[in-house]
Amino acid sequence: MGNQLVTRENNERVQSFFLSLERLSASLERLFTGRKPTLNGESFYTDEELSKKLKLSRRSLQEYRNEGRIPYIKLGGKILYRASDIEKWLEEGYREVFR
Repeated sequence: MGNQLVTRENNERVQSFFLSLERLSASLERLFTGRKPTLNGESFYTDEELSKKLKLSRRSLQEYRNEGRIPYIKLGGKILYRASDIEKWLEEGYREVFR
């Protein structure tokens, strides 16, 4: 058995390995696309993101803020909503079906 250069083109196992790496890379790319960085494990929504997520207008969110119905953070001119606060707010608003 002499010295032979093993490349992707001439070895099925190497070719299979690189194909698996490409699939893994594509999967990771899909997984992390759209993920937002967190601050101390907490993620935040912007006004626009939360309005899309809850299917509410941004004006409705502003009214909820003005009425003190929804928790928010104001940094400069930017409004942020802590994800855990929004989940808690939604849970508090949950009503069981009554008959």
